[in-house]
Amino acid sequence: MCGIAGIVGNNLVAGAGLPDGMRSMLTALRHRGPDGEGVEYDSNAIFGHRRLSIIDLDGGRQPLVNADKSIWLVCNGEIYNYKELRADLEARGHRFLTHSDCEVIIGL
Repeated sequence: MCGIAGIVGNNLVAGAGLPDGMRSMLTALRHRGPDGEGVEYDSNAIFGHRRLSIIDLDGGRQPLVNADKSIWLVCNGEIYNYKELRADLEARGHRFLTHSDCEVIIGL
């Protein structure tokens, strides 16, 4: 099972890098996701993810973002019908950046 962490507030990441609180959370979650770590942030939110790779072993790093980076997603789970959902979304013009099953959530 993956590990998910988040911090929401104002002026979170000012030139000093990742806040100690997020680093501590991701370190504590290492056992939940030994296959990788990802972080996305702006000045108002930080999302962290420790990954247990099952689908899209090379490209499914999270947090996932959409093409214009207006949506971020951290997810722990498996979308069983993601292939059908993906095909439908692609037919409607949605652009995917990975082959992760969880990325279909962004397009729904």
